[in-house]
Amino acid sequence: MWLNFRIIIHIMGLLMLCNGSFMLVAAFVSGWYQDGATLSITMAAIVTMLVGVMAMFYTRGHRKEVNRKEGYIIVTFGWLIMSISGVLPYIFSGAIPTLTNAFFETISGYTTTGASILDDIESLPEGILFWRSLTHWIGGMGIIVLAIAILPLLGIGGMQLFAAEAPGPGGDKLHPRITDTAKRLWLIYLGYTVAETILLKVAGMSFFDAANHALATLSTGGFSTKNASLAFWNDQPLIQYIVIFFMILAGSNFVLSFFAFTGKVQRVIRDEEFKVYGILLATFTLISSLIIYFFAEVPTSEYHPMVLGDVESSFRHSLFQVVAVVTTTGFVTADFTNWTPFLTILFFGLMFLGGSAGSTAGGIKVVRHLLIIKNGILEFKRTLHANAIIPVRYNNKTVSEHIVYNIIGFFVLYMLLFIIGALVLGFLGLDFISAIGGAASSLGNVGPAFGDLSPLSNYNSLPDLGKWWCGFLMLLGRLELFTVLILLTPYFWKRI
Repeated sequence: MWLNFRIIIHIMGLLMLCNGSFMLVAAFVSGWYQDGATLSITMAAIVTMLVGVMAMFYTRGHRKEVNRKEGYIIVTFGWLIMSISGVLPYIFSGAIPTLTNAFFETISGYTTTGASILDDIESLPEGILFWRSLTHWIGGMGIIVLAIAILPLLGIGGMQLFAAEAPGPGGDKLHPRITDTAKRLWLIYLGYTVAETILLKVAGMSFFDAANHALATLSTGGFSTKNASLAFWNDQPLIQYIVIFFMILAGSNFVLSFFAFTGKVQRVIRDEEFKVYGILLATFTLISSLIIYFFAEVPTSEYHPMVLGDVESSFRHSLFQVVAVVTTTGFVTADFTNWTPFLTILFFGLMFLGGSAGSTAGGIKVVRHLLIIKNGILEFKRTLHANAIIPVRYNNKTVSEHIVYNIIGFFVLYMLLFIIGALVLGFLGLDFISAIGGAASSLGNVGPAFGDLSPLSNYNSLPDLGKWWCGFLMLLGRLELFTVLILLTPYFWKRI
């Protein structure tokens, strides 16, 4: 059966309708603050929604089934459609007048990468800043998951979309019906966002700053309303500890949050990935804290420098940056690339770790590393006992060979794409440190990198082709490689 293009276009229209609706929220914020961008954002919303309505109207007679192939196309092109329409508020308002820069900022938002080309964030209108944060929040849990919660109203099933949006391990469902799973995930996501907003406001942020940072934290995005990111509040430790707490939650499996809220705390405690996730955060924080306390010499911010030689300050900045990089949130309280050479290498390695499966974090994910290591250790036993069947076990369950091979293939492909990504950036003129940092950060959806792309700099220095290339790497990383790359294979487009 050939592809059902009518349903593909219909869902693209639905996504644009959703995107336009979020733009209207940003327009309301703009009007509230009277920042001068209200009309521009409203016009962007109207154009986006009109195109979406027209697409849905002209394909209203579609066959209401989505097969696996169509699911991959919808997810990948859905992300592109969201990013393309998402540039309109920037273009119409003049906040980011060039298409290349506007698209980079937008796809960085939806993929929750947090890499920016803006030199002066604080000069932007409030409505644009809020739209920028909203792109994070929409992309965090996945606009596709949002859409499949609505699809039953259209008589369309969503399992194929969910499979494409969340490939790999960790796809535990909370409810037999996929739409109910999506609704529960979004309810937890929304609840955490509201809670963080309230706590940050109480801790001393303005309501506007609190809301924006909550949207960026729960999506593990990293866009801030301040040029110095969270370093602006280096003299207010409570604000940074609140952000740390919610970054940890956002980087853990949202299914575990559901179990905790329903009283199944033992399932959370026994989860292997969650335990390893916690151990890794604690270990790397301890290492970083000791090195910063004894060896760091560089101030962290022009606003409020870190108190060198202070135990609490060393611990807080270490914990913040470890959590921010592991969860791929990308907030910064310091330029960690200037602490010591050892910590620079350490944080580069953390870019390949990633948060938990089932979280909003990017990267390879902890569970993949865990299963690769377990399988590697078992290879020693298999070598000694050639005829023995020794399966990999995870959470006291046997992991099929198919999943193990899939994870190994993912890891090899990820590293290969990192090398190719760095080579392309090097070919475009970036130095070695900037090229490998930019490739690792873009593919892992981290945000800050190294060299010319360091935490206290931005990506504006990239050539235009480099910005498009990094945008492609961001999309690959956000959709976990296979969803995008399978569309580039001739076999996918063969009529079966």
